Amino acid sequence: MATISNLANLPRATCVDSKSSSSVLPRSFVNFRGLNAKLSSSQLSLRCNQRSRSTLSVRCSVSGGNGTAGKRTTLHDLYEKEGQSPWYDNLCRPVTDLLPLIARGVRGVTSNPAIFQKAISTSNAYNDQFRTLVESGKDIESAYWELVVKDIQDACKLFEPIYDQTEGADGYVSVEVSPRLADDTQGTVEAAKYLSKVVNRRNVYIKIPATAPCIPSIRDVIASGISVNVTLIFSIARYEAVIDAYLDGLEASGLDDLSRVTSVASFFVSRVDTLMDKMLEQIGTPEALDLRGKAAVAQAALAYKLYQQKFSGPRWEALVKKGAKKQRLLWASTSVKNPAYSDTLYVAPLIGPDTVSTMPDQALEAFADHGIVKRTIDANVSEAEGIYSALEKLGIDWNKVGEQLEDEGVDSFKKSFESLLGTLQDKANTLKLASH
Repeated sequence: MATISNLANLPRATCVDSKSSSSVLPRSFVNFRGLNAKLSSSQLSLRCNQRSRSTLSVRCSVSGGNGTAGKRTTLHDLYEKEGQSPWYDNLCRPVTDLLPLIARGVRGVTSNPAIFQKAISTSNAYNDQFRTLVESGKDIESAYWELVVKDIQDACKLFEPIYDQTEGADGYVSVEVSPRLADDTQGTVEAAKYLSKVVNRRNVYIKIPATAPCIPSIRDVIASGISVNVTLIFSIARYEAVIDAYLDGLEASGLDDLSRVTSVASFFVSRVDTLMDKMLEQIGTPEALDLRGKAAVAQAALAYKLYQQKFSGPRWEALVKKGAKKQRLLWASTSVKNPAYSDTLYVAPLIGPDTVSTMPDQALEAFADHGIVKRTIDANVSEAEGIYSALEKLGIDWNKVGEQLEDEGVDSFKKSFESLLGTLQDKANTLKLASH
């Protein structure tokens, strides 16, 4: 059996390369002006000129999809045998490119500012809508949000059958509030409510970062009956605060039926090892070097243990009687950054019931190609506890590591957001349609 101790050192398997309406706006919605709350989901054109591909990746293109509705895959088994939902961590136009992934077992989509920055800045598929928006007098940021909302609405439409089949337990598409609001409690609440209203889809998750100022925001948004994907969780302590915010929000909602208010807690994985490995190399002792590539999976295993504890007992049972669903753990940042590690390092050891694994192309293809479907998340809890403690004994403060990663994550999303706005402004100028 592969353990946390040796998973990082497994050889990389060879796999096929990827080719790769008008209303009063909230005070703090950061230039969401002009976004029409009655935007349609658009009539999706399900094209018939899709080409057969052997990989699971989506190739963003101006027209046409890729891949064919295919055979059963490891991703189907992951959900049906072990209760883990495989999601795709990417979104681009045309969203119909998601259809072959759905056929092969993908059950949801996550997006973030970095994903949209890449999608919009590297594709011509957004040009026609962007030109129309700027010609109509929209400012650059309002135009950006309309581009995003259309993608989210169209993707939600594709995943609605899964949402309906699971009675609201799966089939979600996530869209994040502006990264500029990461330190603004009330602004985040207002933005989440407005974004939920504008997207207007049952299966949308509004992403809110797990920063200290946004923990109360999570509670208030859940209490208002909006489903939330809590993102950028890097430590056990912050994860517990996120769970409590979800429970507090359910209790404060006043709803008799809580079944349609759901949430996932996005616990980031690979970024933990990226930072921890650097710290361990600086320490440089044999004991420290032996712990490289083990911190992230160990902490994730302990997060799952906390999840099991928090979603049990009298408090939780009282909410279950009103239809409440557990806030599922979602493993994020699952791509492998260190080429010396197994390419399924952040997927294979984190398989367990009532969880989600959101995977970018690399991780998705690797696991679909040679992943083993087997419950692993709680197979080596004592070993995970030992690794966690060993790192503390080396002087590593888990909470400080989490704070640094959170700051870096927020900063990265802000830079992507600002970069994209700059790209859109340049595109408007090129079209001689600069917004004033």
